[in-house]
Amino acid sequence: MEKEGSNLYENLTKKETQMLNREKVKLSDQHRGIKDMRKPPDAVVVVDSQYEATAIKEATSMNIPTVAIVDSNTDPNKIDFNGTEFITSIENQDTFKASLKSWYKIKFKEIAIPRLNYFSDKYNLKINQVRFKNQKTLWGSCSSKNNINLNYLLVMAPMLVIDYVIIHELVHTVHKNHSENFWNAVEAIMPDYKKAKKWLNKNGYKLRNL
Repeated sequence: MEKEGSNLYENLTKKETQMLNREKVKLSDQHRGIKDMRKPPDAVVVVDSQYEATAIKEATSMNIPTVAIVDSNTDPNKIDFNGTEFITSIENQDTFKASLKSWYKIKFKEIAIPRLNYFSDKYNLKINQVRFKNQKTLWGSCSSKNNINLNYLLVMAPMLVIDYVIIHELVHTVHKNHSENFWNAVEAIMPDYKKAKKWLNKNGYKLRNL
């Protein structure tokens, strides 16, 4: 193939050849890796799965940490749940695991958003933004600006537990601590909240085993 392709350039003028070589250099520059950078980065964030393997290999060889990988190959639409088991046409285990997390996130949003709206409207608890994350140590959080984060792995928990976490964070829009007034406000909305709290303390680790 190399010999056959070289015939394409036999009839080029000297000027045309120089222009072609300049374009080759430009193209090469665009595809240089981490090792060719003037100043190596402190960390690498991979956002395109097409270059994932190459980027991780180069970063590892240069002792540069890879701080995040965005998997663009996830396809939650290829996952279905029949009430007993998951059904999928995804064969690659890593892709399936990433896709399953996306599926959980989508399904949790479908459950959590209506419940958030219901409790916030009924009890006049104002929120700013809501985000759904896979938080390593928290099931939920509420910032000083009333931005609420919810852990989408709660989709695997009973509805009582999901309501408890939502109510817990909504009450934090008023009480920014875990004072007696905070717990009294939670109990006023959900009298049996201790049952949900106990379930989460006992079984929460199981939800994180995904």
